[in-house]
Amino acid sequence: MPLRRRIAAALTATMVTSLAGIAVAAAPTQAASKPAWTKNCTQLNKTYKHGVGKTTARDRTSSGRPVTNFKRSNSLYNTAMRYNRGLDRDKDGIACEKR
Repeated sequence: MPLRRRIAAALTATMVTSLAGIAVAAAPTQAASKPAWTKNCTQLNKTYKHGVGKTTARDRTSSGRPVTNFKRSNSLYNTAMRYNRGLDRDKDGIACEKR
């Protein structure tokens, strides 16, 4: 076999091996990147007892007493909404609020 073919074969084998390693390594990191607390309100309330809301959020309640003891964080709220929009059913800017 000529030298060029041996070099090409060796490079191809190396590239396939390294690409396979990259593909295998990328799969677990994507699955692990989703926070467990975004699954449902029960999971979210284990981590954040009174829910997560935007910093400017106001709870809409019929009693007139707003819920104010939720975790205020735009980044946490946006993360929760990115994975599960159903966490803020009344669309008041507070996910899984507890009264």
